[in-house]
Amino acid sequence: MGGNAEEESFVPCSISCVGWKFFYAYFFSTPNQNAQDAMEEEMIDLKFLRENPEVVKENIKKKFQDHKLPLVDEVIALDEQARKTQQEADALRASRNTLSKQIGGLMKEGRKAEAEEVKTQVSANAARLAELEEQERELQEKVTKIMMTIPNIIDPSVPIGKDDSCNVEIEKFGEPVVPDFEIPYHTDIMERFDGIDLDAAGKVAGNGFYYLMGDIARIHSAVISYARDFMIDRGFTYCVPPFMIRSNVVTGVMSFDEMDAMMYKIEGEDLYLIGTSEHSMIGKFIDTINDEEKLPYTLTSYSPCFRKEKGAHGIEERGVYRIHQFEKQEMIVVCKPEESKMWYDKLWQNTVDLFRSLDIPVRTLECCSGDLADLKVKSCDVEAWSPRQKKYFEVGSCSNLGDAQARRLKIRVKGKDGKYFAHTLNNTVVAPPRMLIAFLENNLNADGSVNIPKALQPYMGGKEKIVPKH
Repeated sequence: MGGNAEEESFVPCSISCVGWKFFYAYFFSTPNQNAQDAMEEEMIDLKFLRENPEVVKENIKKKFQDHKLPLVDEVIALDEQARKTQQEADALRASRNTLSKQIGGLMKEGRKAEAEEVKTQVSANAARLAELEEQERELQEKVTKIMMTIPNIIDPSVPIGKDDSCNVEIEKFGEPVVPDFEIPYHTDIMERFDGIDLDAAGKVAGNGFYYLMGDIARIHSAVISYARDFMIDRGFTYCVPPFMIRSNVVTGVMSFDEMDAMMYKIEGEDLYLIGTSEHSMIGKFIDTINDEEKLPYTLTSYSPCFRKEKGAHGIEERGVYRIHQFEKQEMIVVCKPEESKMWYDKLWQNTVDLFRSLDIPVRTLECCSGDLADLKVKSCDVEAWSPRQKKYFEVGSCSNLGDAQARRLKIRVKGKDGKYFAHTLNNTVVAPPRMLIAFLENNLNADGSVNIPKALQPYMGGKEKIVPKH
């Protein structure tokens, strides 16, 4: 999740000048098999980089990652060297077949001396081929390592800005209200219901953990259950995924920087605790060839999430806004490239509609280029209104990753014109710790009771409100 700049800090930013025709012609058309096979496991196609180095460099500049500019020329030089090495190796392999037949013919004719000379040549070629194959491997590893760090090409509509202070408000939904009574901090509200115990959690697990109790815990579970059914009603297939994933899935779904800042590694095993269920959900399709007519795959998943939360924000000493462990309902889509733009708009709208069904005002923000993770083509945040802070704060994030994850994980689609990489998208349905903050603040009454919106009442045993104990 990104930052939480106050509403007045958002300023208009310049828009990427890469033309729509150019962008969609390359990234949203069905690529041929040769282009697909040229390079996998990166965020962008090596063939595209080779043919359009200036576009890639301009994209790096727009993401304010100028330190990566030399990598473009470096990878082009390494790729050229790798292709020359491969050509020489291929020539030796072809020669090996010819010479083998020649040896057989000479031996049949009884020309053993000449056959021995050819064998000597075959041995020399074999030694050289082994040398070249090792060079190929080393060069390919270097190319792949660099390509894994070159950011994906952002959508032309993404505003250009260095950090989240340049994110741009798109639209508001619902009327923000500030009541005429003071709204306490969210943990103070919870404590009135005996609904949270941070002290005990600190003793058991440290900062960034919590015990939720009683009605507050019930609201937490009710929101998750409601969000599950909300997405099922919208045609998504419900799934409970693995809560641990292997390293090849981790590197397939996120950048190295994100991995370092977020993921907990299981000691002595090739397993990581998931930071969000979208990772194991996208990983479900690793190394698959999917029939085009079966797309899109639309899944909604429940999981606990575990995050280091390294970096500038860190863990809150008090509260449940930024924590090491939380639960979340997520949605992901695997679709044809030409449909990803449409699905992106549908996904963020789902989150907006869910929050509005619970009487919580929200707004959407377009994430600027510098606030986009390297794999993302386009992203927007959904922010909920905080009557206490008199501003919005982030409660979810919707992202279109183009074919970046599919390229790394080899998620292919078989269509009438051949195979191509799918596009993947993800969005938060709801993450209750943050949702609880918005829910309690927006439904709090002057007497300390909290209203339960109609949509949630069936999940709360029919209760219309909860009453504090203190």
